Amino acid sequence: MKATGIVRRIDDLGRVVIPKEIRRTMRIREGDPLEIYTDSDGEVIFKKYSPINELSDGALQAAEVISKLGGAPAVIFDKDHVVAVSGVPKKEYTQRRLSRAMEEMLESRRSYEYHGGGENFRPVEGIDARALAVSPIISGGDITGAVAFLGGNDSRSVTDDQAMLCKAAAMFLGKQVE
Repeated sequence: MKATGIVRRIDDLGRVVIPKEIRRTMRIREGDPLEIYTDSDGEVIFKKYSPINELSDGALQAAEVISKLGGAPAVIFDKDHVVAVSGVPKKEYTQRRLSRAMEEMLESRRSYEYHGGGENFRPVEGIDARALAVSPIISGGDITGAVAFLGGNDSRSVTDDQAMLCKAAAMFLGKQVE
C-alpha cells in the first residue's frame, strides 16, 4: 500500500471525499461501486468493485471456450481491466487497463466489428493487437464489462461466427452477474 499524504475528515453523515486526483488516476467515476475492506490494524481500504471479477473462473472458462470455437484470441474485461484471456500470453494481458477508446465505446453502449479497411481499434492499453469484435456485458441495465476477439496485424475481418460468439458470451456473462 502506498501513502498519498492526503488526509480527509469524515463529515457528520459519515462521508469521506476521495480527492479528484485520486479519482482521476484510479478512474473512479460518479456512481462507481466501491468495496470496503478492513483489517485488524484499523486500516480501511476502498477497492473498485467489479462483478465480472467475482466471476473470474467463469470468465476464464468463457474466454477459453469462445477462443477455441472462434479461432482467435479472446479477452474479457470488467469496466477497467482485463479479467481473463485465452489464446494470448496471460502475463502480457493480465490486469492491463482498457484503452481510452474502449472506455468510450463501453460508455456509449456500442458493439464493434472489424470489416477491413483502415480502422484499427485497440481495446487494451499498451498492447498493439486490434479488435475483431467487441460486445459490452450488460447486467441489470448497467455496463459491467466487455468480451472481445483480437486479430493479428493482417487485414482479416471478423467472421459472422466470431461476432455471434462475442455477443453470446457477453449476454451469458451479463446473466451470470445478475
